[in-house]
Amino acid sequence: MTAIKGFVPPTRRPNELGVHSLDHFCITAPDLAAAQAFYGAFGLDARARGDALHLHTDGSDHCWGVIRAGNAKRLHHMSFGAFADEMPDFARRLDRLDIRRVDPPRGIDSDGLWFHDPDGSLIEIKAAEKSSPNAKASVTNPSGPPGIRAAPIRGTTAQVRPRRLAHVLLFAREIPRAISFYRDVLGLRLSDEADVVAFLHGIHGSDHHLVAFAKSEAAGFHHASWDIASTHEVGLGAQQMADAGYRAGWGLGRHVLGSNYFHYVRDPWGSYSEYSSDIDYIPAEMDWETGHYAPENGFYLWGPEPPPDFATNFEAAL
Repeated sequence: MTAIKGFVPPTRRPNELGVHSLDHFCITAPDLAAAQAFYGAFGLDARARGDALHLHTDGSDHCWGVIRAGNAKRLHHMSFGAFADEMPDFARRLDRLDIRRVDPPRGIDSDGLWFHDPDGSLIEIKAAEKSSPNAKASVTNPSGPPGIRAAPIRGTTAQVRPRRLAHVLLFAREIPRAISFYRDVLGLRLSDEADVVAFLHGIHGSDHHLVAFAKSEAAGFHHASWDIASTHEVGLGAQQMADAGYRAGWGLGRHVLGSNYFHYVRDPWGSYSEYSSDIDYIPAEMDWETGHYAPENGFYLWGPEPPPDFATNFEAAL
């Protein structure tokens, strides 16, 4: 069959209500100068705005993350984007499920819907442009031709600059309860789970997961994952962070669930930022077959052993 030129696959699943994007995450941190240094070294544009930092990727005006001043590092809120015409439907869903709405936090100007998840984490649904990808992200892992040195010279490589926020992993007290809530309220769908970890995607076309949950005794923020163009850049990112003094982390490796190549860098407060490349993609028109796997599949296919405290929720002690 001849391909139809100019055809754009659907990026909105008809007649189903669900958020389309993880618009941004927000955490607090006790030292904004240290946060700005860390995220700047990571390759993000960390812009100071009042008593907060706004995280942008190169050439984008979208704010993917907010770091607010606070006494300790902890999850502040998660904001999800929805199509504007569906906002009244989300309001009615919250009412039908008897989920109490709350006011936006002080200092945040928002007309979105605010409420808490079962662990008490603050959630916003707001009308926003779709920031999750409409197709699988492109990757470049070129091989050099014969007679040419393919690797760049050390010291001459450009800084690795993430293209967008890929996903966030949160801690949850009960994984099944988190799955049910984010499915029934936000319209996310379970991609895969492996006993103590679960991965959920958006129904309007998204990566394998917009948000993931790991079991803990309390809510919390584990990591933000940032999309980059190649496995080569995953390694370069790890090196640029090590050169900047941020050597603690985990990688290079490849995940089983999501399939992405990764390197995690530990921030000054015990959570992580992840360089991620070539994650699985779930189109809007596809019903992904959910997988239920043994726990060892929730971590990695190959790579070094993770640090002993990699899955520790340091917010649980606060």
